Amino acid sequence: MRRTTIQTDRAPQAIGPYSQAVRAGDTVWLSGQIPLVPATGELVAGDAAAHIRQVFENLKGLAEASGGSLQHVVKLTIFLTDMDNFALVNELMQEYFREPYPARAAVGVASLPKGVAVEMEAILVLDSD
Repeated sequence: MRRTTIQTDRAPQAIGPYSQAVRAGDTVWLSGQIPLVPATGELVAGDAAAHIRQVFENLKGLAEASGGSLQHVVKLTIFLTDMDNFALVNELMQEYFREPYPARAAVGVASLPKGVAVEMEAILVLDSD
C-alpha cells in the first residue's frame, strides 16, 4: 500500500523526525499536536481553554490538508498532565465535533513536550465515495 505524507502550514511543523500526518489508503494518522501556533511555532498565549482550542485547530488544519475534516476522525487520543482539565476538553470538543463522535481515550501523563498540558493525536478514515 502506498504511503503519502501530509504537509501543511495550517499546523505546526514537525519538531522531530516524524511527519505531520501520514495517509495509507483511506486512513490518515495525525501526529500528536500540542498548542503551538503554526505561523510562529510558539505556544499560544492564554489559559487551558486557549491551549485546548489551539490543539483542536491544529488537528482541524491537518485533517483538512488530508482531504477530510474533523468529522472523519474515528479515534481521538488525548494526553493531559492535569486530569482536572478533562471536563474542559469535553466541553470544547463539542465545538469541533458533532455526533457520531469518534472513539476516544484520555490519558493522564506526567509530562509532555515543551512542558504543555495537552496533546492530541487522531486517526481519520476518509470517505471513498
